[in-house]
Amino acid sequence: MRVPLSWLREYVDLAADATPEDVLEAMVRVGFEEEDVHRFDITGPVVVGQVVSLEGEPQSNGKTINWCQVDVGEANGGIRGIVCGAHNFVAGDKVIVTLPGAVLPGPFPIAARKTYGHVSDGMIASARELGLGDEHNGIVVLSDLGIDAPVGADAIALLGLDDVAVDINVTPDRGYAFSLRGVAREYSHATGAAFRDPAERDFAELQPGTGHTAIVDDQAPVRGRVGASEFVTRVVRGVDPSRPTPTWMIARLTLAGMRSLGVLIDITNYVMLELGQPLHGYDLDALSGGITVRRASAGEKITTLDGQERTLDASDLLITDDSGPIGIAGVMGGGTTEMTETTRNVLIEAATFDPVTIARSARRHKLPSEASKRFERGVDPLIPFVAARRAADLMVELAGGTLTEEGGALFAEVFVGDIELPTGFVEGLIGVDYTDAEISGALETIGAEVTATDAGWTVIPPTWRPDLTDKWTLAEEVARIHGLDRIPSVLPTPPSGRGLTAHQQGRRRVANALASAGLVETSAFPFTNESQNDLHGSAAGEHLPSIRLANALDGQAPYLRRSLIPGLLQIAHRNISRGFTDLAIFETGVVFLPEPGVVYGTDEVPPLGVRPSDETLAELNASIPPQHRHVAALFTGNVSARQPGRAAEAAGLSEALDAVRVIAAAAGVEIDVVQTQRAALHPGRAGALRIGDVEVGYVGELHPAVSEDADLPGRATVLELDLDGILSLAGGGTVAASLSTFPAATQDVSLTVPAEVPAGEVRAALIEGAGPMLESLRLVDDYRGEGVPEGSKSLTFALRFRADDRTLTAAEATEAKLAGVAVAAERFGAALRD
Repeated sequence: MRVPLSWLREYVDLAADATPEDVLEAMVRVGFEEEDVHRFDITGPVVVGQVVSLEGEPQSNGKTINWCQVDVGEANGGIRGIVCGAHNFVAGDKVIVTLPGAVLPGPFPIAARKTYGHVSDGMIASARELGLGDEHNGIVVLSDLGIDAPVGADAIALLGLDDVAVDINVTPDRGYAFSLRGVAREYSHATGAAFRDPAERDFAELQPGTGHTAIVDDQAPVRGRVGASEFVTRVVRGVDPSRPTPTWMIARLTLAGMRSLGVLIDITNYVMLELGQPLHGYDLDALSGGITVRRASAGEKITTLDGQERTLDASDLLITDDSGPIGIAGVMGGGTTEMTETTRNVLIEAATFDPVTIARSARRHKLPSEASKRFERGVDPLIPFVAARRAADLMVELAGGTLTEEGGALFAEVFVGDIELPTGFVEGLIGVDYTDAEISGALETIGAEVTATDAGWTVIPPTWRPDLTDKWTLAEEVARIHGLDRIPSVLPTPPSGRGLTAHQQGRRRVANALASAGLVETSAFPFTNESQNDLHGSAAGEHLPSIRLANALDGQAPYLRRSLIPGLLQIAHRNISRGFTDLAIFETGVVFLPEPGVVYGTDEVPPLGVRPSDETLAELNASIPPQHRHVAALFTGNVSARQPGRAAEAAGLSEALDAVRVIAAAAGVEIDVVQTQRAALHPGRAGALRIGDVEVGYVGELHPAVSEDADLPGRATVLELDLDGILSLAGGGTVAASLSTFPAATQDVSLTVPAEVPAGEVRAALIEGAGPMLESLRLVDDYRGEGVPEGSKSLTFALRFRADDRTLTAAEATEAKLAGVAVAAERFGAALRD
């Protein structure tokens, strides 16, 4: 909301030397955010001049210019010669002259310059050049504005161009502040300055008369609320729409962010900004019959003031006459009854409309307006009578009209429910020891009626504050009026036994461990297409059910993901296209795994503003597919760059397996790798990740075709694990084993096994047979060649043994090793290789 300070001073005592910054500081104290300060970008000298003479001089380009002699006053150099291309003035007219050194909006500096064979010593200004409107066909002639000022007078002050406006951010719950009335009241709250309510008028003079009472015929009210509860009309006859809008009004409207559109429309906008009540003016002679407020018929159309033909929805609220729709209520009027330069009689409308209806219509038609912005936040239901009379008075004063006894009033009794505010509630909620007088005084300051009771107070909020609905909002008002700075900064004491759950701690450990290992965490949108879900969400690439979004952000990715890999591929492609070719990235996120044959989603959407029943909530929860948190990583490019004396080292399976070990260590589990096949992975370079007999994920090199489809230039290795599943299998906390002080005994063993036997299963057999003294075992070689029988392979393992209570002998280590070999021989026919 932009608030011109000259306008604000009319309703609240503002110090003469108050700066915009002072006003913004005061508004911040009562809970508003400051946005900006707006001024007319104009500096002097800009003065009143009188045309002494003018001579028309035709030019070779067909244009005729006027060589003028203009008196700007002795203090400004007397008579100056000025070239002007406008022709809407004559000798003797008083005009606005911008002298050399002035700067007009643009910025457009003024200087003496030679043009059309003369030295033009200044410029005679138009309204657009001064920033007062869009009119650029002629210069400003003061007599047309009803102004007679002495020659040489400061025109900046004369036209109100020295005014300044402050801009505050009005939150949706405080719509009353979209008016000078509301802002002035809040400034009074902040500073204690005297407030003068522009809405205080004798109710007798507000009665509109008869003959134009509207009919409300709402057959489909939204949430049971009739679309229009009040509808006030006043008639002003004999207006002259050609009269100029006063410069003070244009200046204020301009600073408030609105264009001048002619005196009649300017008056309705001015009153809206002043009182917060949107108004609409109809050309009375263009109306056909009486006014009816009703809902639209399906497919009904209207051409609004912006010239657009709009197809209406059945829930749109319309203003109609016998000819049909003449306005979308509270949003925008229709073109058939708009006020124009031929209008002579005006019907002024001031109404109270249902906020939900107006908000929905404005959004449905993508037609936000100053009126809808106020209606959807709630307008004071007691103000329409005042606003209609105020607009009528201004049309009489500024447009030469005559206020008649014609009009009409449809109104409902305004009822504001009371709120019980218990003693001690405000202090307990806010944390400040307010006295009873401070609490009741603050509420009375904002306009509430406060009655003391044995239990506290009964409070009736003012009609312009629909946001005050319960004791909590009342407590916030007390805190706001007495200063938010009184609220102490005290850290709350957390209750014992709270904090992150074991799974949350596990997820955080895994993410931190991967980041510490050098991977970069990324976040992708959870949307993909069905083919990507089938490829990466299943082992064989078969079709699995996916959740399709009803209103997808991207029509090419309308499904929720079953895997994190498609998102990592997109991120990798985007980075590679920008020159980052060496990538080690990971993501932890949710995947959506609907079960076959189960229908998810629902068409039964609960109404807004009503808490769903427990049964409805249960149905909504049942309509959500199972969601599992996964962790996935992708490696491509080089793991170490080329250096002097050392070639670049490409990332591969070893880096992915290292990442699996990092995840396992952080989660507190042992993960085994078993060779497998997946449709998205390279044959022979894919492994299933298991904890015991439970498969929790996979690791491997992407199939070349998949990498090519993702526009990855080289090899890429990926892994994906069910993070929730891993943490569930981790069990309780891990207890660190004591460190043995005895030396280790190391031995190697090479076993010949059939080529199809997975090395991981041979390793598991050795571990099982070697017993508790085996401290570690790792595969160091996989040989297939000369010296190994056809169809077989030689696997070499490094074993380390240690005892907790003694130094092992070589014989003890050998015995344990051979016990493991025996188990491998029994299961796989393994034989010691010479």
